[in-house]
Amino acid sequence: MPEPNDLADLKLVAWEITRSCNLYCAHCRAASGNNHYPGELATKQCFTLIDQIAEVGKPILILTGGEPLLREDVFEIGRYAVAKGFKVVIGTNGTLLDAPTAKRVRNIPVSRISISLDFPVATLQDKFRGKTGAFTDAIAGIRAANEAGIEVQINSTITKMNIEYLPALVEMALGLRVAAFHPFMLVPTGRGKELAEQELSPEDYEKTLKWICAKQQELGERLFFKPTDAPHYQRIMRECGMQTATCHPYRASKHPGQPLFNTNTRGCLAGTGFCFISHTGRVQGCGYFDLEAGNILQESFASVWHNSPLFNSLRDINNLKGKCGRCEYQRVCGGCRARAYEATGDYLAEEPYCIYQPKSGRQYTSGQVSD
Repeated sequence: MPEPNDLADLKLVAWEITRSCNLYCAHCRAASGNNHYPGELATKQCFTLIDQIAEVGKPILILTGGEPLLREDVFEIGRYAVAKGFKVVIGTNGTLLDAPTAKRVRNIPVSRISISLDFPVATLQDKFRGKTGAFTDAIAGIRAANEAGIEVQINSTITKMNIEYLPALVEMALGLRVAAFHPFMLVPTGRGKELAEQELSPEDYEKTLKWICAKQQELGERLFFKPTDAPHYQRIMRECGMQTATCHPYRASKHPGQPLFNTNTRGCLAGTGFCFISHTGRVQGCGYFDLEAGNILQESFASVWHNSPLFNSLRDINNLKGKCGRCEYQRVCGGCRARAYEATGDYLAEEPYCIYQPKSGRQYTSGQVSD
């Protein structure tokens, strides 16, 4: 059994500071468009939220969207968070990141910027992202960030449409001299539901994660290569002998004093080490996990984080059902709660995209795990 607050150590907060976006991406969990969305938190409300998060801890704060660079006050919000002691990351599609903007981002200063790039081929990237020139502009954004001295991470959403390009994406990341490459395993929510048929099969999912594990060992310190939205990668790392978070062989940020971005921790962090905050103040386990834990316009962030029934149920691993409830890797993996919820309507159900059969003698009955 975990200690009472063992799974409530806040490490990461992804904050959708705007839902507006200049692209129309096929997989978008928020189904964002180039519109004005009512209810967006005002600048002062954003400052108050930062103060409230600081009452809980100093997690890495990811300013995302939509497209966060569409908010004119994103630099002001970022500077306020840095002044409060947060490490700030901006998650962007990169198309608005020209040289002057990159300098403004650097001067916040951010600890890292993540840029979305799903195909190494311009025509395919443009089609997936819904705008001609999206590929060229994203590459230009990466180069502008490099020139400004900003550490860059590339994010790619992996589906049947681009799985064959995964090796080429790794090579492109190496060629662009980025610090990290994170393939996101599709969770079909928002507009992404229209891509459900493009989601990898559980067997291909497993095969892909094993390939990633072997490739990371091959790459060593050249590139940090870690899948996201793939909690059972924790099991696969252990099966293939890769060292994990407590003894990780790969480098941290290249800038002294910055956080250890390049680590592998627990699998599903929803409501445990991570949460998502929407542009209207809605708090969720993650951006794909469409259940509300609370709203910061109605109660403080600390109250939501510590007292939400949803979060507290996620922190008790004995609540996991099916094979997740008896799996020997449940503590380090936990299964994707968003996929479980989308597939079954029960966020505590077993991970639907894991083919592993537990070897543990533990038996799951009526919400309890016993030996």
